[in-house]
Amino acid sequence: MKTSFKSTVIASTIAMIVGFAGTAAADPLQLSIQADQPGDKISPYLYGQFAEHLGRGIYEGIWVGEASPIPNTNGFRDDVIRALKELEIPVIRWPGGCFADEYNWRDGIGPREERPVRINTHWGWVEETNEFGTHEFMELVEMLDSEAYIAGNVGSATPREMAQWLEYMTADNNSELAKLRRKNGREEPWKIDFFGVGNETWGCGGNMTPEYYTDLYKRYATFLKAPEGNRPKRIASGGNDEHTNWTEALASGVRRGMDGISHHYYTIPSGVWREKGNSTGFPEQQWISTLLNTMKIDGYLAANEAVLEEYDPEARVGIYLDEWGTWYDPETGHEPGFLYQQNSLRDAVVAALNFNIFHRHTKRLHMANIAQTVNVLQAVILTDQEKMILTPTYHAFEMYKPFKDSTFIPADFAEMMYYTLDDVSVPAVSASAAKTVGGELVLALVNLDPNDSLEVAAELNGFSASEAEGRTLTAETMDAHNTFGQPEAVKPVRIKVDLDDGKLLLELPAKSVTVVTVR
Repeated sequence: MKTSFKSTVIASTIAMIVGFAGTAAADPLQLSIQADQPGDKISPYLYGQFAEHLGRGIYEGIWVGEASPIPNTNGFRDDVIRALKELEIPVIRWPGGCFADEYNWRDGIGPREERPVRINTHWGWVEETNEFGTHEFMELVEMLDSEAYIAGNVGSATPREMAQWLEYMTADNNSELAKLRRKNGREEPWKIDFFGVGNETWGCGGNMTPEYYTDLYKRYATFLKAPEGNRPKRIASGGNDEHTNWTEALASGVRRGMDGISHHYYTIPSGVWREKGNSTGFPEQQWISTLLNTMKIDGYLAANEAVLEEYDPEARVGIYLDEWGTWYDPETGHEPGFLYQQNSLRDAVVAALNFNIFHRHTKRLHMANIAQTVNVLQAVILTDQEKMILTPTYHAFEMYKPFKDSTFIPADFAEMMYYTLDDVSVPAVSASAAKTVGGELVLALVNLDPNDSLEVAAELNGFSASEAEGRTLTAETMDAHNTFGQPEAVKPVRIKVDLDDGKLLLELPAKSVTVVTVR
């Protein structure tokens, strides 16, 4: 069965635009929220994180060591841990990325002063001290009350090495590996919730074909064993934003022992990998192209879901979008291999658009992990030695916290304006609604237009409302961002929300993300 990704993307994009007749800016957009028609649960795992050994993502970003003058607890910098705790992170993926398929887990255990120094050949050709290894990562997971997603090495390791790593972490008996873990300071086994069998095997993980990897997956996954009650979900390495043939090969070739298929989708302004565009100082043309390109993920997910529906109608296998986010050209003055980039209001809008799309795919989309947590690509936190800032993307994650574990509610516009620049058009606003575990109604609205505000009138059907409150994230310029000199230049502010006879009326500033809670 062949599904055309391009045709699905085009159809999906047209569906967002066709039928949206132009509406005068003076007239509120009419939004109908059907609280009496609940849908699927919105998984908290859609708000996952990804931390790779890349640039300053781990070292300095999260780990500074006990001897560092930067305030820390057991080597973890206190300011970053406090900020990450506030996000209530459900899951963290580690140690890569491309780094995973050159990683030997034994390098990262035992006394730190005795761990071997390796070369990180993927990212900057710098020394990897292995100070941050399995014990440190699992301590981080426990500090954040999160869950662990381990990315295993298929590209350069054997099934035995992968199996022994899982045994080291989960064995509850007196095997040699369990005793070694105890010798290294951890008495009880860790809970490993997810295990990735390789990473980007179509590229840096081995340049394999889908058919070859499908057979390889079955071989490696066969030996991934753990005690009952502590068996992780096994995730296969799938495709990226160019094709669905990996999903088809895996879904048709693996009949058991596969809980999900990993996918990666990066948003770049230009659509051309070699010249992506800048993170700041960009023209409006790159604002709209970035938003258009990120919304194509809707069609990409739909195309892969269609493949799974044919081969797995029982929906046993999920899509794990364990790398997503914006990717720009390297920042001037930074090592290109460190993938450090500034994070602006545009990135917050991109994040919110993705969240709204993810909510519509939660039946098959079991996880999403932004790339990456600190100092790399679309990071939620940036550091400069002892200094730390929260990015606009961080604030988007914080604003969307009420959606975790909530129940999806349909929210549809009767008509819609659309924002157009030259030959590119996108809907002027994106919306998502849900009913929280506490019984509140939460509504997220994104104004994609960087120039004009608009009003939305939301009819609440099947929900008795008595009060509403909201916050908006916006700024004067498209590339507004926080700096170490001005760390709070972009942050959410409270807004007025009118509630009259069961209808919400609110104004969305240009280029903004707004989240409203109704009680």
